[in-house]
Amino acid sequence: MATFEQHLHNYVSLGVRVGVNLQPGQTLVIQAPTTAAELVRLAAKEAYSLGARYVHVEWNDDPLTRIRYELAPEESFGDGPALRAHNYDQLIARDAAFLSLVSANPDLLTGIDPDRVAAATKAMRSAMTNFYDGVRSDKFSWSILAVASEVWADKMFPNEPQERRLETLWNAIFRATRADLADPVGAWNAHLKQLAEKSDYLNAKRYRALHYTAPGTDLVVELADDHQWVAGDSVNEKGTTFVANMPTEEVFTAPKRDGVNGTVRSTKPLNYGGTLIDDFAFTFKDGKIVDFSAGTGGETLKRLLDTDEGARYLGEAALVPHRSPISDTGMIFYNTLFDENASNHLAIGSAYAFSVIGGKTMTKEQLASKGLNDSLTHVDFMIGSAEMNIDGLTADGEREPIFRGGNWAI
Repeated sequence: MATFEQHLHNYVSLGVRVGVNLQPGQTLVIQAPTTAAELVRLAAKEAYSLGARYVHVEWNDDPLTRIRYELAPEESFGDGPALRAHNYDQLIARDAAFLSLVSANPDLLTGIDPDRVAAATKAMRSAMTNFYDGVRSDKFSWSILAVASEVWADKMFPNEPQERRLETLWNAIFRATRADLADPVGAWNAHLKQLAEKSDYLNAKRYRALHYTAPGTDLVVELADDHQWVAGDSVNEKGTTFVANMPTEEVFTAPKRDGVNGTVRSTKPLNYGGTLIDDFAFTFKDGKIVDFSAGTGGETLKRLLDTDEGARYLGEAALVPHRSPISDTGMIFYNTLFDENASNHLAIGSAYAFSVIGGKTMTKEQLASKGLNDSLTHVDFMIGSAEMNIDGLTADGEREPIFRGGNWAI
């Protein structure tokens, strides 16, 4: 039987070998919480064994983040990380790959003034525009891995004995990412092939729009001109394949900015930067969110929607069957990386350039002409359930089933 250590090694190896698909001579940039030192060391060993030129690590710390939001002067939250942005520009120019290790603490910023959070997030996004533009256009390889933590495990498994919670969370992560299998890389290759079959089918259909129906949801989403459905893997500017999200169970594309009408209700809570938003709904007219409600986190949601004009429009429509590995666990992870891969989801904010044919080399003006939305933000929210049906609407006005009862009907 494989040990915890073997599963952990498999997991980190997947992130480096399949996630960013590090090439000899590249620099690997690792963003990580201070609690993930062991994983960072494992990732560095893996990277150097593959011929990495250098492993650059950037640490973050939840308690320090909380201290800043509590005690820093109000005006400081408008200051973006200029030095970090400059360093990232240099790293991008040198063909670095970026691996983010993230850990969920849904309650990190509970009680913090939402205005402070909104201002800091907007300033960070503004300063890092070049990096996020590169993410949206596949300029470089990047990937995200989750790191289990005590506080996250306590949130997910309050009924488990304290001493078992962290191990239970790690095991859930290993299962979701296939790190607990005998041949994780082979399993990922097979999985990516299956996702590609779904995206190929949808690309051949060329649906004009999708019609979502479920309790609280009756939404028509027109798709961007020359849209293309994308599966789990991407190809960067150098021609290297990478997998941005691990896990991934979705195929996705870009909505038409002004072509969304109707109502949609969330089905899972959204952990947005340490604040939980739950039981929320949007009403769209000609693409724009014209009304919203939220049972929890309404003030934070309002400030997210006020980030800029594009934050009230959609940038992504993603399909994930209800019967999928993460959804079948019945767990809510309070982490979008996992929860979005257990549910159909949409994203408010910026669209990915590669969601339209030839989009990677287009200007922002050209992308806008195809109907793609632009914004400083991109936030996924979950809308899927076992009660959701989705129809594809053809250019001729025909209606064809894509999802029935929350699962693929194709």
